[in-house]
Amino acid sequence: MSKSVVIGIAGGTASGKTTVTKKVASFFDGLQVTILRHDDYYKDQSHLTIEERLLTNYDHPHALDNELMSNHISKLINGNSIDKPTYDFSKHTRSHITERINPTKIIIVEGILVLEEEMLRDLMDIKIYVDTDDDIRFIRRLMRDLKERGRDIDSVVKQYINTVKPMHNQFVMPSKRYADLIIPEGGQNQVAIDVIVTKIKHILS
Repeated sequence: MSKSVVIGIAGGTASGKTTVTKKVASFFDGLQVTILRHDDYYKDQSHLTIEERLLTNYDHPHALDNELMSNHISKLINGNSIDKPTYDFSKHTRSHITERINPTKIIIVEGILVLEEEMLRDLMDIKIYVDTDDDIRFIRRLMRDLKERGRDIDSVVKQYINTVKPMHNQFVMPSKRYADLIIPEGGQNQVAIDVIVTKIKHILS
């Protein structure tokens, strides 16, 4: 198999990264696309007490095992399979369950901080930042956490103010300067999706 095309898709929480990823992937045969989510590469915390794990700032780069992710992307690029980790958010540590991932022509790396880390950027052929208004992102996150994660409004707001917003300003937003393409309004920007798909097909050809 020829060298894989690696696309990095970053942006703030609830910016529309997953929508962009799904729309891009939908243009290709599912067997051609691998999606690696940065969230699966949070560091193992099994050596910590549950009280210590609860203090983890998941929006800080230090919470992520970028070395392992970089190693896995390199293996996929070189035609080797990997055993991707998964994360158990109920226990706040890495799960014992892994997922076997085989090499494909297209690898999409998605997460709020994937452009912040140089070792990941160096492996990417296309770097994308999904840029959505802060108010819209907060509303989306609030609605998602209330409906899908059983959170209450006070805890969502407190987390957003204390960690999500400061980390966005310090790490996520500045990583936009590394992007080859900045997409306003995420998956609703069909022109941008078409440009990305065209570029991928050009590289593959």
